[in-house]
Amino acid sequence: MAEQNLEAKLKNLLKQEKIQLWNPPYTEQDQQPGQQHMQELAERYAPLLRLPVSEVGGALESIRAQAVKRGKGNQTFRETSVATLELLLPRDAKKDPKVRTYLETRLDVSAQQVVDRVAEEHGLRSIKLILSGRSLSAERRLDEQGVKNHSKVMVLRVSDGELKQQLTEEEEERRSQEESVQRTQKGFQILSERDGSEDPDTTPFLEIADQKGNPLKIPPTEKKALILAMGFHEKGRALMKRKHHDNALCHLLQADQQFSKCGSALLSSVDNYAVLQLDIVWCYRALEALSCLEDGRSRLQRAEDCFLRCYGEQQERLLMIKGNTGREEVLFLRLYLLQSLLSYIEGNDSQARLQLSKVESLYARLRPDSEKMAQLMALGFSEREARLGLRACRGDLQEAAIHISTHRQEREELKQRERQKRRTRMEAISALMELGFSQRDAARALHHADGNVDRAYAILLDSSQEAQATNNNTEGGASPEKVEQLLYLGFERDSAEAALRLTGGDVQSATQLLLDNQGVLSPELLTPPSTSSSSSTPSSEEPSSASSSPGDSELVSEVLEDIAPHEEDYLDLTLEEESELISAMKVYLHCEPAHT
Repeated sequence: MAEQNLEAKLKNLLKQEKIQLWNPPYTEQDQQPGQQHMQELAERYAPLLRLPVSEVGGALESIRAQAVKRGKGNQTFRETSVATLELLLPRDAKKDPKVRTYLETRLDVSAQQVVDRVAEEHGLRSIKLILSGRSLSAERRLDEQGVKNHSKVMVLRVSDGELKQQLTEEEEERRSQEESVQRTQKGFQILSERDGSEDPDTTPFLEIADQKGNPLKIPPTEKKALILAMGFHEKGRALMKRKHHDNALCHLLQADQQFSKCGSALLSSVDNYAVLQLDIVWCYRALEALSCLEDGRSRLQRAEDCFLRCYGEQQERLLMIKGNTGREEVLFLRLYLLQSLLSYIEGNDSQARLQLSKVESLYARLRPDSEKMAQLMALGFSEREARLGLRACRGDLQEAAIHISTHRQEREELKQRERQKRRTRMEAISALMELGFSQRDAARALHHADGNVDRAYAILLDSSQEAQATNNNTEGGASPEKVEQLLYLGFERDSAEAALRLTGGDVQSATQLLLDNQGVLSPELLTPPSTSSSSSTPSSEEPSSASSSPGDSELVSEVLEDIAPHEEDYLDLTLEEESELISAMKVYLHCEPAHT
């Protein structure tokens, strides 16, 4: 990281003086460095940066070599259409961490061809290519997905563990991990389509609620995307806890893609999207992929903007909703810490120090006090409750105990209300079913009626009557005279009646329909529609997935295991990783050691 910092500072100095290292006298005709002029430049810059001449000279040569290579790459691309891509390989796949890895390829080839080459040349298996925070589709061409000459492409290993040539049980397990993204998507897809018409104890379904537990009314398409986004995010966070950052990043980027399908008004009203951006950049840090600087910087800016909209400029909205702001401050600690890190990599030490000072101030206030936590845990509170309670109450032990007890009571009351609501819903569905309606129709009518049984019954009744009227109209269209006209043309009676019914009695349209089908209609078209009340559907925009297969149940159980049992799990950071990074940043910035 220190190398990146030094190169960034030198590039700024070179830019200010309009020095181009790839041109004479710094680069000679044979592309070798102009030793005398490079040495003079290093001797001039070393005092400004307070670094040895040899270190500055090495960094200048690295910048010069990169610029020369870039120039060669541009010429090659113009003449042959062969682009040069910089590969950001996994740490354990790099032979020398200081040496950059490049790949030359045409851009009109599929991403899969590049995946195969990278896997073969670097001994990798089960990898994905990431460009600017987006997964490249294996089937599509590189240029169709925004890949350009000199693009930086991150190589992400999908599964963890040592790669072996022979097939072993461990490899089988890794192969199953490769399906994790698809299984997660399928599981949450099933959950997003359930409407709660089944017993939730046997057929779980998800409901999106606000911070007080009140269900939110969201358009079906956005709701589906939001459930998938939150599901992928939860899975990614679970993998982050297990230090599987490669696999976690795959899931987090999928969550980001689903969030993009939600309206801007929805994204600006919830903090989930901001937390996701932080988690993605935190994975970049863990994977040492912060050379994805531009994407990381824009994600942190989106996170900060979203927090300000959700919480208020002075966190006044958060204070109004939750009564305190202490627990959410860990999110700002991580935000400022990542901003400090990126500023340092960009060579902006003063900005890095400014953000780090904010981080240290927050850390001093938020780090767990082991003695106070022990006292709260002795009262029967969990470690998570103790940590969150102390942060919410600014370290006040007595206030924290009261806060935790109150919060426990509120959560229990919320659970009781939820259970009562579900019982009432199931009773209402049963009552409507006794009147002859199907469970699916009853559940959907109840949903459209906001739980009001009388209104749901009226919806079902209207729908049934409309279906009956429609059926009568279509049957009335097949009058004997019109049927005779079609029989005269040589069509069979059953097909003639069905064609007239389908076309609303229009003889000309019915004739054309029969001609298009060679006079024979399929059996299901020949069967008149049912007129029973159980077939009426007040809303049929989506098929019900309540009656799921055993395979679906297994998928649902699998994804539900990764949903955190506590709604504030994302705030329960131990700050151990943050503490390590703070110490590293202080070393890089030559700050005084932190008081402990």
